[in-house]
Amino acid sequence: MSQSFDPNSRPPQSPIQGQPQVPQNQDPAMQQASGVPPYDGANTYGANGQYPGGSFVPPARKRKKNVMGIVAFIIAIVGFIFACIPGALIMGWVLLPIAFLLAIISFFLKGGKGLSIAALILSVVGTIVAILVFLFVVASSFDDAFSDDVSAEAPAEEVVAEAGEAEEAGAEEGTRENPYSIGTKISSDAWDMTITNVTLDATDEVLAENEFNEKPDSGNQYMMVDVEMTYTGDAPDGEMPMATFEYVSVGGNTFDGLDDMVVAPNALDDMENMYNGATTSGSIAIQIPSEDAEAGVLAVNPDMFADKVYVAVK
Repeated sequence: MSQSFDPNSRPPQSPIQGQPQVPQNQDPAMQQASGVPPYDGANTYGANGQYPGGSFVPPARKRKKNVMGIVAFIIAIVGFIFACIPGALIMGWVLLPIAFLLAIISFFLKGGKGLSIAALILSVVGTIVAILVFLFVVASSFDDAFSDDVSAEAPAEEVVAEAGEAEEAGAEEGTRENPYSIGTKISSDAWDMTITNVTLDATDEVLAENEFNEKPDSGNQYMMVDVEMTYTGDAPDGEMPMATFEYVSVGGNTFDGLDDMVVAPNALDDMENMYNGATTSGSIAIQIPSEDAEAGVLAVNPDMFADKVYVAVK
């Protein structure tokens, strides 16, 4: 005998513990009135993942920090500071390239790139500053190594008169505007030099000294400078006189006599090797303009690396 299945004959199902009991086949409007959301087979959570009747909001995700970018920025700052200090320049040369490399690497890591960009820019600018500071240090060192300060000692009988003239002139002594007087001892680290006499027109004496000495150009004349030099250095192998002499005209033109190569009477021997305390003397001939010859000055250096000073011609 066949039996028919009655759907209403299913045994009642007990509700799950903790789940609100909802009558079966209840109208959706009644379900909403009872506070239980209807189940429609879709997700019962909102678009932001929040339960419709609750107040839970998921926390915002924090942006990950770029640690290497921070480290690169700090190293770049320290390297830049050292690059500006001549005595600590080497530390800048070491730190700035490291900051540059770390900044480049940090671009490929997760996290913010702001400090990475700042570190990259600072390392490049710091390197440029370091180069400029290095060039300044080298130039200063070169100047200190190859430039000797020059001092002067005037003859005793002229000290008082020259002091009064210098105060009236208002210019530093030894300059073109206020040159040293003839007879002043000019000293560098290794040489003492004294211009003992200046003959503005010594053309006849120079021409009579050597038959190969040529006559001066039209409007010019030969000037002769008598000089005495003493070596005060301590080089174990001695040194040769390396003084230079130039005549500066009133118009500012310079004449050194190297173009003429004439032999002066009692010419100074600049090939003699001298040791500490040795003294030599002689003359230098220079072709100069005849016009306003007395208005010019002598520009001299006791040795090759000494500062240039000026001496009057009369």
